[in-house]
Amino acid sequence: MIKHCSRIFVRVWLIAAVFMMGSSSCKKETAPNDIPYVYVNFHIDPNGTQYLNLNAVNGWETVTGGYNGILIFRKSVNEFAAFERACPYDPGTEGAQVRVDKSGITCYCPVCGSKFIMVDGTPYEGPSRYPLKQYSTIYDGVMLYISN
Repeated sequence: MIKHCSRIFVRVWLIAAVFMMGSSSCKKETAPNDIPYVYVNFHIDPNGTQYLNLNAVNGWETVTGGYNGILIFRKSVNEFAAFERACPYDPGTEGAQVRVDKSGITCYCPVCGSKFIMVDGTPYEGPSRYPLKQYSTIYDGVMLYISN
């Protein structure tokens, strides 16, 4: 009887341990600091004189809009990326607005030191584990439409 009870105890304990380990490994990481939602829906002519830096591949411009400004990057002749300039590490901190570095293809947050690749917003250095918030872009060959 004692052997039978101890076997049941061991089985129950093993099942509980496996369940707890399985459920803890599936937990999401702590969510990033949410950048407040701001409606974005506008268009620009990236080949015009108002946005000269966007006339060439790897060119970039910053525009007003979004929560803390928008960074537009020309990835190829027909492809663009648009990112929120608020640093995803701590978007509420004053001055946490990404800026393009001298290379022209990466940007950084002057407050926390996080660095991001402008092609897709991926962080590659610093405390931010989250990419830049990206807006939708559609380019019809003449106008670039940016929205969320």
